[in-house]
Amino acid sequence: MAELPLADYARTLTGDIQTLAEAEDGSIPKTFTRWVLEQLEESGFVSNMTVAYHSGHGVMVYGFGYSDDRSVLDLYTTDFSLDPMADRLTKADVTRHFRRLLAFLQKASSIRGNFDQPTEVHQLCEGVEKLLANASKVRLFLFSNCESTARTQPEPTDFQGLPVEHHLWDLARLYRHQTSGAASEPIVVEFDPPISCLSVQSIEPNLSVTLAVVPGRHLAELYEEHRTRLLELNVRAFLQARSTVNRGIRLTLLNEPGRFLAYNNGITATATDAEFVEDAEGRRVGIRRLTGLQIVNGGQTTATLHHVFKRDKRDLAGVSVQMKLTLMSSDDLMKIVPSISRYSNTQNKVTLVDLSANDKFHVEFERISRTLWAPPTTAGGPQTRWFYERARGSYAVEEAKHTAVAARRKFKAETPAAQRFAKSDLAKFVNAWNGLPHLVSRGAQKNFAAFQDNVKKQPPVIDADYCRRTIAMGILFKAIDRVAKVHDAGSHKALITAYTTARLCEETGRRIDLDRIWREQKVSDAVVQAAHDLCPLVMDIVIQDGKHVTEWAKSSKCWEEVSCIPWTIPDELAEELLARPVEFAVDTREEEEEQLSRLKQIELSEWEMLADWARETRALELAEQQIATMIAAKLATNGTITAAQVRKALEVYDRAIEEGFSAFAP
Repeated sequence: MAELPLADYARTLTGDIQTLAEAEDGSIPKTFTRWVLEQLEESGFVSNMTVAYHSGHGVMVYGFGYSDDRSVLDLYTTDFSLDPMADRLTKADVTRHFRRLLAFLQKASSIRGNFDQPTEVHQLCEGVEKLLANASKVRLFLFSNCESTARTQPEPTDFQGLPVEHHLWDLARLYRHQTSGAASEPIVVEFDPPISCLSVQSIEPNLSVTLAVVPGRHLAELYEEHRTRLLELNVRAFLQARSTVNRGIRLTLLNEPGRFLAYNNGITATATDAEFVEDAEGRRVGIRRLTGLQIVNGGQTTATLHHVFKRDKRDLAGVSVQMKLTLMSSDDLMKIVPSISRYSNTQNKVTLVDLSANDKFHVEFERISRTLWAPPTTAGGPQTRWFYERARGSYAVEEAKHTAVAARRKFKAETPAAQRFAKSDLAKFVNAWNGLPHLVSRGAQKNFAAFQDNVKKQPPVIDADYCRRTIAMGILFKAIDRVAKVHDAGSHKALITAYTTARLCEETGRRIDLDRIWREQKVSDAVVQAAHDLCPLVMDIVIQDGKHVTEWAKSSKCWEEVSCIPWTIPDELAEELLARPVEFAVDTREEEEEQLSRLKQIELSEWEMLADWARETRALELAEQQIATMIAAKLATNGTITAAQVRKALEVYDRAIEEGFSAFAP
């Protein structure tokens, strides 16, 4: 895979951030902060982020975030350079930035008193103070588009008794993160002392399976450190965005910890490399180190261990968890892990559809969207493409394929960075359009999981029209985002944009002409004006005194209140609305195949018996009798049965069963 050299990556990143900041009319460091956080949230490093800036004497902060269970408080700061290859981030710089973050934490209460309640800084301080009250750990993040010359990071420290970690994401680390092609940096785990194991080499190359027993506390500590990153390949965790505490598992840990190993099914894990302890005959008898560890089944067990360890304050002494570990190459991960997860999952069946349909959606969307040229925005102007970044970093990789300066310039002109959008963006556009702003407000990862779930339930037909209209949703969303900026939505702009978009789409019955937006590559003046009318009303509901705005926006109650705002569609907008809602065809092929399979599982003789029974008992209408006869005939002659016929026949069959038909009746 082609990769950009670090210097080119730095120039591209800096240019993209400048372009993005200009498009959003925002400050470059805040735009960079938001961009980095979106990358890290997608990989599970951070969650529930708010970007808000404040600097003063000895303090500087660019935002905060927290873990889903609110036990970890994150603070963010940024060092952005317009000449990243000339500037360097020295150890003194790194130390200064972290010191300023910690100083902010120290002074948040007094800073808050200097700002009125509706201001961004007031809400920043208030949010941090509330989270700090329940936090068990603080993480400080420094983001920079420069390379760091610091060979070591500041030593872990503490704040009012809470452990404080330092996380530096400089240019080199961002580059590795973007170009690795992996979901994130591999998790490396040391076992000291090594844990005993029984290892078996598969007859397949580069594949082995090892059985071991892991101390429960060690697993809880791993989850504390890596959170959902540890579960990235866990299908259920992915679909649900996070693992939840299981009541039964928790009760066993609290009341019968010594029996946990006997009661619990344990975890199924994968790794890409391992360091074993071997006996004199070369047999693997202990695990000393694992690289690329992922728990693909057992997310609830892991999360519950962590909950009991941290929240219930149990030391998990004597708790052991069995582990089946599969070692494989990183190239085989995405091919084999779904099958491991599917076959090892016994609590709630994860179907083949769960495992494959979503991937198919994104592959298809990428394939078709790459064939589309957007109409020129000016007469005789150039055509451009929208770039769907299905895999993180694929835009940079695509750009790197053009080695000549002129070719790269042409690529950038035809595929502007501002027209690049990721999976999480697509989920945001679609869910806002569909009236789910509270899901959008829950963050990229959770919103994406909800989007995936909906796609699984109602898979759309992915064709050129679908791709064009989805991109048009993105153009609409971005236009309303600019409106929210004008109305000083501040650090809550993303929430206000999602809610304003959703309310506008809901009120208009989703009759905004997406095809027109695609053709013109912009929204009409009437739509913009309507968003200007609506936006302040939405802000009054979403940003309320005394409510934690970020949490409030995540609730369906907030959406209910926004939905009840008295607002009438302006005449100008009403005149250009479509007569009917924009329609998206649902791909029913998979459902039809399942129904046909069910129909064919019913024996030919049973259909014949059903037809005879219906004639004799007259329990069914004549048309229903004829359907049973027709299906029997088609099965006998191997004739084609249409989807409509399958649907109707199964309805007749189910009704016959309700009326007392039985193929086994005497």
